[in-house]
Order: sequence, then C-alpha cells, then structure tokens
Amino acid sequence: MPRQDAAASEATPSPGDPTAAPPRTPATPEPSPTPPLPHTAPHTPPRTQPRTQPPTPATPPTPLAVCVGESMAVLLPDRAGPLESVENFRLAVGGAESNVAGALAALGVPSAWISRVGDDGFGRRLLGELTARGVDVSAVAVDPHRPTGVYLKEVGGTTGERHDLGPGRSRLHYHRRGSAAAALSPELLDDPTAARLLAGARLLHLSGITAALSDDCLALLRALLAERRSDRLVSFDLNWRPALWRDRDLSVLPPLLDAADLLLLGSDEAEAAFGTGEPHALRRLFPSPATVVVKDEARLVTAIGRDGTTVAEPALTVEVVEATGAGDAFAAGYLAGTVRGLDQRRRLRLGHLSAACALTSHGDQGELPPDSVVGALLDASPEAWAATRVSADGIVSPALPAAPTSTYAFPTDPPTPSPASSRTAASASPTDRSAPVPPGGGAPDPRPAATPALGAP
Repeated sequence: MPRQDAAASEATPSPGDPTAAPPRTPATPEPSPTPPLPHTAPHTPPRTQPRTQPPTPATPPTPLAVCVGESMAVLLPDRAGPLESVENFRLAVGGAESNVAGALAALGVPSAWISRVGDDGFGRRLLGELTARGVDVSAVAVDPHRPTGVYLKEVGGTTGERHDLGPGRSRLHYHRRGSAAAALSPELLDDPTAARLLAGARLLHLSGITAALSDDCLALLRALLAERRSDRLVSFDLNWRPALWRDRDLSVLPPLLDAADLLLLGSDEAEAAFGTGEPHALRRLFPSPATVVVKDEARLVTAIGRDGTTVAEPALTVEVVEATGAGDAFAAGYLAGTVRGLDQRRRLRLGHLSAACALTSHGDQGELPPDSVVGALLDASPEAWAATRVSADGIVSPALPAAPTSTYAFPTDPPTPSPASSRTAASASPTDRSAPVPPGGGAPDPRPAATPALGAP
C-alpha cells in the first residue's frame, strides 16, 4: 500500500476534505543480486483454494522494473465534439510511467511504480487501478496537502461546431500545476521502501515529463541517473510535452537523455525539441546510451547501437481505434523484450505488437494475444510480418499457424481494454534468439537463453 506523507510541504494546498491514507504494508525483502536481467513468466493469479481451507494470500512478485513519474486522473468524454458540448465524462487514469509499469506487468515483468498522489479520490483510484494491474505501489507517497493531477481528453468528431477538432483528432487538457507528483525530489531516495525497490530493480524507467514538472523533480532525475550500476539498465523516454517546457529551461533535458543506457525518442517529438528527428543525427546528438531507439510514427522504428549497428523494423498495419498510450505500450514491449534477452529485431517487433494492441482498444493499455500467436509473429518472415493486419476484432496474418492465412480473434470482453494503432511493415528477421543482454547493452551473457514466455496471462 502507499504511504502517507506526513512531511509534505504546504506550499500548494489541495482543495477538498482529505481522508486518512491506508497504512503501508511491510516491504518484501531485497532479492539477491543477479547481473543479467532475468526472464520472467507472465504473472497469473493464484487458483481458488478449496472451500475447506482458508484462502492463501497472494505474494506479489519482487519487482524487476521500477518506473518513476507522475500519473493523473483522466476525464474521458461520452461523445465526440468540443468540450463545451460534452454532458458527461468517464473517470479513468493515465500517465506515461505508470502505463509502462502496467504494460510490463501484463507482459510478465514484475514492476513497481513510484510517485506521489493526493489524499483524494483521484489518488485512491490511481492506486487501486495500478494495484489491480499487478503493479507494486508500496512506495507511492500520499500527500495530504497537494492534489492528484487531472487531465481531460477532447475527441474530435463531425458535429460541425466551430471548435470541433475533426474526426480522428484528439487533444489533452492538463491540470497538473502544483500536483502531488510535482513535489517528487531526491528525498525519495531516503525513503526505505523506495530505496529497497530501487536497489532490487534491474530496469529503471524514467521520462522527460518528470524533468519538466519542477526543480525538485529535475533534481530527482539527476540523482537517479547519477547512480550508475552495472547490473541495472536505465531507460529514458523523451515523452515531449511542449506545454510543460514553456516556462522551463530546455537545456537541462539533453544531458538527462545522454545519461541513460537506453534512449527512446519519437522522431516528431525530437524534431520539435532538438531540431532533428533523423535517427543517425539523434545518435550523434546522444553518443552515450548503449542504444538509441527512434520511433517514426506509423512507419518505422530504428535502433542504433553505440557502435553504429542499426536495426530498423516497420510497424504493423493497424485499424486505429484510439492513439493514446501507444508510445508507452511500445516502450513496455521493447523493454520486456530486452529483459527477456530477445535479439534487437524481436524487441522492436514486440514493441510494435504491444503498441498495435493498445491502438485497437479504448484506454491506455492493450491485451496481447496468447504466447503462441506472439511467438509466431516475432518469428515471422519479412513478407508475413508486412502482410499482418491488426484491428479491434483480432489479428490476421500468414505467420499464424494456418494456411494460407490465419486469424486470431481478440476476446469480446477482455480483462484490460486498451488503444490501437495504424502501421505498415516489411523487413528482415533473424531466426536465432539472442542470449540475455546485460544492462547497458554490453556483450550477451554466454549462458543459454531460456525460451521466453511471450504474451499476456
């Protein structure tokens, strides 16, 4: 459970009547260190105990991945059109780092999310939903003085009204200034539960959003990136939010990105922030990370190693339902592939597939198909990958085990809804699986790699 932050600053009081936060549960013991990032099977809930026995409490797996950053309550409109015409909104939650944590958990990588929330209903909703996704939230502080951030989603339609964004377009309206998460600071490293999770993490995921929230948040990122460890991979997603940087010094951002082991960049975001979205130019701009991954929207994702080795993989063709969350889903898929020791092309493909499943549903998370379907797609020939189509109904691909083409239908009532995406694909795919890759992208571990159990539970 999250902890109540009794020492929170009163600089920005939160409206409302705060209630007492639930007590923190005892932390799990720190795992013994293992240099390579291990393979993990998808988490499945324990079976129901016989009626003659009392139920056995489930012990959550020790997190291998820790994601740090803000999440917010989300108000989703019940209809398309400008906000002034919307009568009702549906409450959900969203946030780049928590999205990645939830998607990693669904991909079988035990994860934790560390942040701060307000002592309010929105904060409790966030903690409840992430806990339900299997994410460890034990190091999340509950701030009695600051509110949980909120954003509203505006969806374009065909209403003909003056301020209608138009079909297929959406806009996010943020209300996060002075939020609880903006008070994240290096003091987090002194918290015993957070310190324990960070010490046991083999993957630490951060983003540029946190750096823009406040000077204290920026100082926290600098402290986390300065703590170099040979047994931990640090990934950093640019997640460019121009509105957040309007009153901030953008020059602080490049050194943060260059301090990571793995850098994730959207080409359009990098173009807006740094003046170029070209993968090799970005590789020169950020020479330190072991790998720079550049996502070119619906076309191609390119991974470039420090030695210049380049692997590019086209995106799948997807009938997009909603684009929100696709970038976070790609990051989670790519990171899960990295944890499992997949070769570079399969990491990119797992990222594409995770994003596609997110883009074909409503929400920030998507349901991946079974292991057999995921494995067949990761091993597909370039031609079969290019011919694969993903929609809200399912996946059609000649790579699936049927001739001449096969279809996997998504469940009609999936446990975790999510968004989807529109992309095309074609490229070469090696058939050998690489050994587990140590953090920092060094030489593969010489031990044989376990066959990865891919897909959602």
